[in-house]
Amino acid sequence: MKKRYSLNTYLYLLLLLVVSPWLVSCEDVIDLNVEEGPELLVVDGWITNQPGPQRIRLTLSSGYFNNSEPQPALNADVTVTDDQGKVYVFEDTNSNGVYEWTPQKADSLNTSDALGHIGRSYTLLVRYAGEEYTATSAIKRVPVIDSLVYQFETLPFTPPNGPKEGYIAEFYARDFSGIGDTYWIKALRGGGLYANDPENITLAFDAAFSPGSVSDGLVFIQPLRRSINVNQLFSAGDTVGVELHSITPETYYFLQQVRQESSNGGIFATPPANIFTNIRNSNPNGRKALGYFGTSAISRAETIIDPAKARPDRD
Repeated sequence: MKKRYSLNTYLYLLLLLVVSPWLVSCEDVIDLNVEEGPELLVVDGWITNQPGPQRIRLTLSSGYFNNSEPQPALNADVTVTDDQGKVYVFEDTNSNGVYEWTPQKADSLNTSDALGHIGRSYTLLVRYAGEEYTATSAIKRVPVIDSLVYQFETLPFTPPNGPKEGYIAEFYARDFSGIGDTYWIKALRGGGLYANDPENITLAFDAAFSPGSVSDGLVFIQPLRRSINVNQLFSAGDTVGVELHSITPETYYFLQQVRQESSNGGIFATPPANIFTNIRNSNPNGRKALGYFGTSAISRAETIIDPAKARPDRD
């Protein structure tokens, strides 16, 4: 039987034959002339209440299409001053842009040698290339991690980066009473930070993800407690852990924007936006700076996966 087509179908096929070669052959290469812009100071500074050395990294910004390693900012004067007037001098002893403060006492594990202390605020001062930059942050209280548990689970599918069966870990901690405590939750594996890239930043506002939740003074919600697995299962003998960093609300929103811009891609991507900074030039008409200066107190817990101590599945 001969198949018949409507007039509209014939017209559509004719139009497709006429237009298709034009669509395939019409390809122009456009070279974008992107202006380089001024070379700016970039600050990567973080002060904690942990004993031992503290570091602040200074680099220089580069062009949009420049994929090379950022150049270090050398010969800067870097100090941090607390709200009691104590000054900590940071020095770039290796001439690589990493400015370090080292405790004076021989025993660097002595907690009295820690630079950061809960309840104090700290001001960074950087003098570089004739400019003077400052930033201020405070170290907030951090809850104690009550426990770190794990249980055996079998997933209904095989994840791309891990086994189908294994152990899922979970920490327990309680937020302080009083609205507005903010935290950065970091996963540990094998004794070190694990999946610490910007896309995996986990933040908490009180005991939930964001402001507006009725979570003040409560145990952290389960998605936060289990965020340390980073979508993977653990095996028997693995070392799993968590660091809970107290951060300021300003740092919370900074890290939130870092995470958003780092994962901003695909068909639903939004126009990229500049990430804000708390680094200020003392001269309003001077050259601006990029980056961030933050502070935190840290609560940490680790354990080794032991099948004999696994928690029964109660969910």
